[in-house]
Amino acid sequence: MNEALQPQLRLKNVKTYYPIRSGVFSRVISHVKAVDDVSLHIYPQETLGLVGESGCGKSSLGRTIIGLERLTAGQIFFDGENIAGYSPAQMRSVWPRIQLIFQDPYASLNPLRTVESMMTEILSAHRVVPRNEIKDEIDRILDLIGLPPDVKRRFPHEFSGGQRQRISIAKAITLRPRFLICDEATSALDVSIQAQILELFKHLQQKLGLTYLFISHGLGVVRYISDRIAVMYLGKILELAPRVGIFRDPRHPYTQALLSAYPDPDPRRRGRRKILLSGTAPSAANPPSGCRFHTRCPFREAECASLEPELQGDGAHQTACHFTIRREDWERVSVRKLVWNEGVL
Repeated sequence: MNEALQPQLRLKNVKTYYPIRSGVFSRVISHVKAVDDVSLHIYPQETLGLVGESGCGKSSLGRTIIGLERLTAGQIFFDGENIAGYSPAQMRSVWPRIQLIFQDPYASLNPLRTVESMMTEILSAHRVVPRNEIKDEIDRILDLIGLPPDVKRRFPHEFSGGQRQRISIAKAITLRPRFLICDEATSALDVSIQAQILELFKHLQQKLGLTYLFISHGLGVVRYISDRIAVMYLGKILELAPRVGIFRDPRHPYTQALLSAYPDPDPRRRGRRKILLSGTAPSAANPPSGCRFHTRCPFREAECASLEPELQGDGAHQTACHFTIRREDWERVSVRKLVWNEGVL
C-alpha cells in the first residue's frame, strides 16, 4: 500500500463500552469494554480484514464506525471528516458514502417488499438518479451483482441464501458508496457460495473502486480477500500486518494459536502440532491488567501482567507484544507451558 495516500478511514483511540446496570434504579455498576482503545487506518480501495474469536469486539467496531453503536471515546475520521459523536441526523450525510452488509441476508431484507420496491425506495429517498431512470438503474445494479432483471419482482423468501446476500449487496451499493463494512458477510453461506460472493466483492471493488473493512472469524476468508489483516482479542488489536506477513511470519502468540487451528493447504506443514490454549478468554467486563492475552500466553513474564504493550513494529508489521515471537519459537516451548495435540490438521 502506498503510504503517500491519505487514509480513507482513520480510527484514533476508539472505545465502545456497554453499561452494566443493576438494582432498582438501574445504576451503572460497570462496563463491557467491547472495543478498547483501537487505532487503525484504511486506505482507498484497500481491503482490511479484521479477524478474531467471537466476542472479541469485531462487530462492535464496525457498528461503531457507521454510527449504529454509540462511541464512548476516540475519533473516527472518514474522508478527512471527524464523524465521531455525530447524531443520526448528521450521519445521514455520511451513510450514502459508507454502508454496512450484515451477516444474515434474510434479516436485512423486508419480507413484505419486492426487490424492486426496496431499491426504488432507496433511490427515490436519496435522489440518486431522476425518477424516470430508476428502473434502468435497478436493472444495472442487478446485472452488476450477477442477477437477471426479472428477480426484481420477487420477494426475499423466493431466493436462496446466496441470492439473498447478493440482493443485500445490491441494496448497499445502490447509494454508490465508497466504503463497505462487511460484517461476517459470508459466514452464513455454504463454502461454494462463499467463494462466489468473495469473487463478487473483488469484482465490485475493481469496478466501483470500493474500500472494504472485512470482518470475519474465518481465516481462509480474510486470507483470500484482504490486503492487510488486523487480529483482535478482547477489544484490542494484537497484530496488524500485510496478509503475507500474518500467514508466513505471525509474531503474536495469539495469532500463532489462531493459525495453528487453520487447516494449512500446504501438505508439507499439515503435520505441525496444534496449539490449544489453556483456559478461556476473560470477560470483557473485567479484562486482565497489562497484556489482554497474558492469562493464556505460554510466553508470559511478570511484566506482561502489569505493563500493557503498544502496537508497534518494523514497517507495516506491528505487534502488541513485549517479546518478538517467531514461528519456530513455538516448537521450543516447554510442554509444561503449552498444551499440544498431536495429529494432522
